[in-house]
Amino acid sequence: MSLISAQPLFYPKISRTKSSPFCHSKKSPPLFYSSSINNIHISPIPCSKSCLLLPKEKRVKTGFLCSGRFKSKVGASSGEAKSFDSEATPQEIFTWSSVILPFLFPALGGLLFGYDIGATSGATISLKSPELSGTTWFNLSAIELGLVVSGSLYGALLGSLIVYPIADFLGRRRELIIASLFYAFGGLLTAYAPGLGVLLIGRLLYGLGIGMAMHGAPLYIAETCPSQIRGTLISLKELFIVLGILLGFFVGSYEINAVGGWRYMYGVSAPIALAMGLGMLSLPPSPRWLLLRAVQGKGSLQEYKEKAITALRKLRGRSSGDKVSEKQIEDTLVSLKSAYTDQESEGSFLEVFKGSSLKAFIIGGGLVLFQQITGQPSVLYYAGSILQTAGFSAASDATKVSLIIGVFKFLMTGIAVLKVDDLGRRPLLIGGVSGIALSLVLLSAYYKFLGGFPFVAVAALLLYVGCYQISFGPISWLMVSEIFPLRTRGKGISLAVLTNFGSNAIVTFAFAPLKELLGAENLFLLFAAIALLSLLFVIVYVPETKGLSLEEIESNLLK
Repeated sequence: MSLISAQPLFYPKISRTKSSPFCHSKKSPPLFYSSSINNIHISPIPCSKSCLLLPKEKRVKTGFLCSGRFKSKVGASSGEAKSFDSEATPQEIFTWSSVILPFLFPALGGLLFGYDIGATSGATISLKSPELSGTTWFNLSAIELGLVVSGSLYGALLGSLIVYPIADFLGRRRELIIASLFYAFGGLLTAYAPGLGVLLIGRLLYGLGIGMAMHGAPLYIAETCPSQIRGTLISLKELFIVLGILLGFFVGSYEINAVGGWRYMYGVSAPIALAMGLGMLSLPPSPRWLLLRAVQGKGSLQEYKEKAITALRKLRGRSSGDKVSEKQIEDTLVSLKSAYTDQESEGSFLEVFKGSSLKAFIIGGGLVLFQQITGQPSVLYYAGSILQTAGFSAASDATKVSLIIGVFKFLMTGIAVLKVDDLGRRPLLIGGVSGIALSLVLLSAYYKFLGGFPFVAVAALLLYVGCYQISFGPISWLMVSEIFPLRTRGKGISLAVLTNFGSNAIVTFAFAPLKELLGAENLFLLFAAIALLSLLFVIVYVPETKGLSLEEIESNLLK
């Protein structure tokens, strides 16, 4: 094939989209280019005036936030043309070393969430033991023990409610710093609690940290990382949650025979929280949040713009005279102004329930809801008995069973991390949720009439855990972090976090009566029906966001 020779063709009238304004000089109309090869006409050239029709590997890759699509027309023999969008989104050049710290410190918030889950399983055993608790108030009632276990969940619910009206005021960075303080004080107060009342206050404070971290971490990561690796990094945050669970299991098994071991289990979280807080102090605010505040009229436009440029340079490790960062911020500011020209600059309290924000909430909220009500707590509840039935001796030790499941969850989440930006969100969701439904049917069949075939139960258990960790586990939070419009992103994600923890609480409390009423076989069948409903929801409502900038998602998929 001969090389494409591009030349100015004509200056037609163009219709600009809000999210991807075409760059052009004020002194001259925008240039359009054409090629006669195979009757393909390409128009227009988005974003960069210097972006010519070069081979893909030689194109100048710019655009922290700016991204456009080539509109291609392929002529048919009859002379008619068919339009389609080709994936020619400019991608940002970056180094992996520059994205590690802006990911790592927010992700520690997820690790501390997972750590609480893992450590609590061992801490409750230690706390209620007459020999090992090291207290005179070890004889806890079922309600008191339940409050210890679920105290962080109530705190997370409260944190989600608190952050809803103030998310945009705080910003992502300050929110994570505050979350680290709640984590540290909550962990220390729990570890040194002289009585049950102080212990419960510590659990509640730690839960506030969970609620704020699970809101702020995906926001900060999504808004600061290059779009081409956004899926990988936010899925990697889910891997940190699983890693935290494993760390909690490990510390619990190590301290389980120590007098007052539960204090050590909870206290270990404090130094991790300190590292998270100091790390966030060293990072700049999210450039997108700074530009949002500028568009909202919360200060001098030029001042916020300069702060955003400085923040982006620091995030990417660029020099102070770097022009690429200036261009990227300028493109983003133009995009934001264009998007909000005819709207109020700041989202109202209830705007998340209107228009494109409501559509985003249906998608994100629906995913985190189905994440909980497809029965993950119930399946893991039966993990020990299933493995015991199959003859695994380790299943007699609850800690070892949890460790086995935790390692498997970690490995499967790793697969999702590696593939989410290659395969996309929808294929992983559709394949994973289909596997979840199948595994639940198999578990129901095992408890109904396949009791003599324990390998069926073991295969179903591993299938469920594996499919969950490549679908609902990481992808739900990834979609939540990227699907909301910037103006209502803070409020929208806080509602999604509230939906997640609220449905978690409902499933936890409803499990025992449902199990008694329906029996294990029918309970799993009910969860299978919900899984099929969630599969239909994914197929019909959930869009593919792979490779798109957050502004493209807002413009192309929600409006």
